Amino acid sequence: EAGRGVSTKQFTPQHEELRRSLRKFIDAEINPYVDQWEEAGIFPAHELFKKMGNMGFLGVNKPVEFGGLGLDYSYAMVMCEELGHINCGSVPMAIGVQTDMATPALAKFGSDEVRREFLAPSISGDYVACLGVSEVGAGSDVASVKTTARKDGGDYVINGGKMWTTNGTQADWICLLANTSDGPPHQNKSLICVPMKTKGVQIARKLDKMGMRSSDTAQIFFDDVRVPQRFLIGEEGKGFTYQMIQFQEERLWGACSAIVGMEKTIDETVEYTRNRIAFGKPILDNQVVHFRLAELKTEVELLRSLCYRACEEYLAGNNVTMLASMAKLKAGRLLREVNDSCLQYWGGMGFMNETRISRAYRDGRLASIGGGADEIMLGIISKLMGTAPRAPKSK
Repeated sequence: EAGRGVSTKQFTPQHEELRRSLRKFIDAEINPYVDQWEEAGIFPAHELFKKMGNMGFLGVNKPVEFGGLGLDYSYAMVMCEELGHINCGSVPMAIGVQTDMATPALAKFGSDEVRREFLAPSISGDYVACLGVSEVGAGSDVASVKTTARKDGGDYVINGGKMWTTNGTQADWICLLANTSDGPPHQNKSLICVPMKTKGVQIARKLDKMGMRSSDTAQIFFDDVRVPQRFLIGEEGKGFTYQMIQFQEERLWGACSAIVGMEKTIDETVEYTRNRIAFGKPILDNQVVHFRLAELKTEVELLRSLCYRACEEYLAGNNVTMLASMAKLKAGRLLREVNDSCLQYWGGMGFMNETRISRAYRDGRLASIGGGADEIMLGIISKLMGTAPRAPKSK
C-alpha cells in the first residue's frame, strides 16, 4: 500500500492510530470534494479546519494548554506524510500553512496572552492562519522585506504589502514579518500577529495560479494598520531568527508531504500502463518503463529515509537546517522528475485535466519554488559545507 515504506523504530501504535484516523477523515471529508474545490478555485477553509480541529489534527505537536495534543514532532511528520493521500496538492499545503508554517514560532516564542488569542483558536480550527513573509520584491530573499511596523503609543502601525500568501483570502490572522527598526537586516525584523479584519488590511486580489488551484493565494496591502504591541511574537528584532527556525519545520513539512503523493502517482502509473496495450503488449512490459518506475520508487524511498533521519535529529534537539534543506531540495526536484516521467507513460491521457497525473504535474512544480527555492536550499547547504564564497567585509 502507498505510504507504507520502511518503518522507523520510533513509530508506535499511537502513530499508526493517527495515520488511520487521518486517512479515514480524508476519505470521508476531503477527497469526495476535491474536484469541485479545484473547479471553484477555493476550498472552504473554515468549515474543513473546524472539523480537523475537533479531531485534534491541527495541534498534534502544539502545547496542551492551548488545545494541542502535546505530542512530539514525529507525530506531526506522520500527519504530514498521510496528507499525501489527498487527491490534490492545494488542500495539504493549506493545512500545512496552518500547522507547520504560520504557527510554530507563535507556539515556541509567543507570550501566553498572544498564544491564547491566536494559537488556541488556530488549533481548534476557529481561526484560519496565514504567513506573511514573501513580498513582490522579496521572495526567497527574506532579509530584504520592506514592510514596516513603527511604534506609535502602545501600537504598531504597519505599512507595506505581502505576496503569494496561502490561505490569504480566508485567513483570520497573519503571522507577519516586518521591519520594526532601521538596524541591520537580520536584527531589525519582528513577527507580529495581525488580525485580517483590522482597518487598513486590504486583500488586493486572489492570485490565478498554474496549479494548486483550490488553495486561495492572496496579494495583501497594509495601509496604516494599527495593532497593539502585545501582538508581537517573542522579542522585538528576533523576527528573522524566529522565521529561520520556523523555516526548518516548513521545509521538513514540504519534503515529507511529497512522499505519499509520489508513491500514489507511481502506483497509478503502474496500473495504467499494465492495462494499456500498445503494439500487442502492455506498456508496462517494456523494460524501459518498468525499470524507470523501479528507479523512481527507489528515489522516493531514499527521500523518506532522509525525512525520517531529519525528524530523529530534530527530536534529539539538534539543528536540522542542513538536512531539512537537503530534503526540501530533493523533494522539489523529485516531484518534477516523478510527475513528468509518469505523465509521459500516460500518453495523451496524461495531458488531460481529467486525470490526477496532470494535476500532480501542475501542483508539484511549486515545491521547487515555494518555502525557499531550490537555489536557496543549495546556497544554505553550500554555506554549511563551508564552500560558499564569503560576503565581502564592509569597510
